[in-house]
Amino acid sequence: MGYDNLNWETSMIDKLYKLKQQQINQQVLLKQQALSKINDIDNELYGTNEQLNGASVDIMGAISDFMVLQIHKETMKEHMIKLSQKKEHYKRQVESYNVIIVALNKESEQFDYILQEEKRERLKEIEKQEEIVAAEYMQAKYIKNRMETYAS
Repeated sequence: MGYDNLNWETSMIDKLYKLKQQQINQQVLLKQQALSKINDIDNELYGTNEQLNGASVDIMGAISDFMVLQIHKETMKEHMIKLSQKKEHYKRQVESYNVIIVALNKESEQFDYILQEEKRERLKEIEKQEEIVAAEYMQAKYIKNRMETYAS
């Protein structure tokens, strides 16, 4: 009964350990997605900044008026501000994911430690049982030899 209970506890701890590992992997994936979005925003910010710096008045082009050019530049600046706000939002998400990942790692390490301790305890128990069996065998062999000696 005690051995079955120990196996059940070990099984549950192992399941919890695997669950924590899965949760860590999910959080890492979410973090990577947020970092990818940050990278996309950085690329868009760079492109918009290049357009902003390169925008000029063309005599025969679409932007032939300084007022239209100014409106266009202001629109790009507003777009860059919105992108920067999104980027900050994703940075906060990444930090949140980092905190969660660290907490999950701590829990996972605790379960792993418990599993390793239980494994050591089981090995000690097995060694103890093997010693008992070996001692009984030696004792039985000694008794058998003694009985053969007295019989002859």
